[in-house]
Amino acid sequence: MKLLTIGQLAKKAGVATSLLRYYETKGLLVPGGRTEAGYRLYAPEAEQDLRFIQRAQRLGFSLADIGRFMDGLAGEGLDDATVAETAERRYLEIERQLTELQVLQHELELFLLDFRHRMQQQDLKPGAGLYNQLVDRICAHGNHRQPGSSSLEWLLERIGCSLANVDQPEIINVLHGRHVHVWREGKAYRILIPGHDQDLQHALEEIARIESDCHAHSAPVLDRVEEGFVFITRGDRAFLFVQFFLALERAS
Repeated sequence: MKLLTIGQLAKKAGVATSLLRYYETKGLLVPGGRTEAGYRLYAPEAEQDLRFIQRAQRLGFSLADIGRFMDGLAGEGLDDATVAETAERRYLEIERQLTELQVLQHELELFLLDFRHRMQQQDLKPGAGLYNQLVDRICAHGNHRQPGSSSLEWLLERIGCSLANVDQPEIINVLHGRHVHVWREGKAYRILIPGHDQDLQHALEEIARIESDCHAHSAPVLDRVEEGFVFITRGDRAFLFVQFFLALERAS
């Protein structure tokens, strides 16, 4: 078995030798030995370990998480539950980030549609053709990019959220196709559902009631405003409600 010098390993992976030394300080990539002159030597499989570390970093895992993964690969007692918990924690963080982008995308669509309506009201012709093409292209709700229902269901069930059991037709049917407005204030999401009809109020009150005792997140709050009802949810897992209402909005 031919050992690799630090320079050879760095060249194979396309990284600087200083990065390998940094990983060594974190206990992630330990040399297999040293030359008589004191230079680091690595076993051939160190290249695979190095690529694993880099891949995990690109996925957003912390070095501490990567260390736990590598302990498991080395057979040092890391069980499946620990691996699953670490991976799911990162997956949920990505879901939160996606939700923030989906909120911006969703509200931009509504803004563009409202802007077009105002242009039409004021009979503004210049550039209207190009603008209409833009709006029609990006505001096609039927082909909108949205997390699959199976992904949302898995999230709700895995976290243990009561939303996973909200299957009452009198609730879901009322919310199907309802336009919503979403914005974020700190760790809280505010979801505005326009309208004051009794069916809508009952459906939202029932969801708030069901979710009030859910251990997965803080209890939501429902406020009545001039435009309709604002569903307020706070905490790290508030994004679940955003995905829930957006999925219902775009349900056929």
